[in-house]
Amino acid sequence: MNPESLERFVDADRAAKFLFLTRRHVLELARAGKLPGHPIGDGARRVWRFRLSELAAAVSARGKTGFTCNEKVGIVRDKAVPGRVAN
Repeated sequence: MNPESLERFVDADRAAKFLFLTRRHVLELARAGKLPGHPIGDGARRVWRFRLSELAAAVSARGKTGFTCNEKVGIVRDKAVPGRVAN
């Protein structure tokens, strides 16, 4: 196996930028099993690493499964829109 062809792992900060989410939300979704992540360590404070290709596949697969709008909100939050009042 060629080491140059292997995809690198990224941390939660990079995964959050990729998904346009906060770091905390990415970690919550990974712990809940809603995003693919790889925990490292056995203690209470694990380090999480992600592969961008797995995140992209998970997000695109969720769109094809027919989730309702309310279920998608738990995955990705809406961006703030000026002039729009939140419910």
